[in-house]
Amino acid sequence: MNEQSEDLRLIRQIADRDAGALEQLYDLYERPVYALAYRLLNDAMAAEEAVQELFLRIWNHAARYDASHGKLSSWMFALTRNISIDMIRRRSVRASAVPVEDEHLNTIADVESDTETLVQQTLEGESVRAALSEIGNEQRQVIEWIYFKGLTQQEVSERYDIPLGTVKSRVRLALKQLHKRLSGMERGESRA
Repeated sequence: MNEQSEDLRLIRQIADRDAGALEQLYDLYERPVYALAYRLLNDAMAAEEAVQELFLRIWNHAARYDASHGKLSSWMFALTRNISIDMIRRRSVRASAVPVEDEHLNTIADVESDTETLVQQTLEGESVRAALSEIGNEQRQVIEWIYFKGLTQQEVSERYDIPLGTVKSRVRLALKQLHKRLSGMERGESRA
């Protein structure tokens, strides 16, 4: 009896729920099917699972096999390939959905809640506000419009009907005064 006719006999017996025929098919194809699954999955446990899934599907769906579409071994290898690909997809989905362990989270710096940085930023912000309050009203307004409201010098000129040269002069004067005051604060000098 040739290989193909033996395979046909076994698959028909499996379709009739003959467990002995499934064992015989398993003995014939377990090694080559495992080799294919292992090559695709690169994981011994996963390859074993793929083999078990294959023979479970054969047991449940043996009647679906159609000899006119090719050899039983080709059908089994195609099923093994599909099962392995499905396992790879599930593995990648699970990997992206796995919750992170607390120990891992504790090793990641939380830049948003770095107390030292927040305190430093708060102090710098207070220093800038204090320095802004000490410069002339016209310079402060121009700085606020440009740096806090995001207007360009041209837009300030047009919106507030101030000549562009005057806007530029006020910005230059304001930045010079702010630099002087903030440098003095860093050195601990008084704000006189």
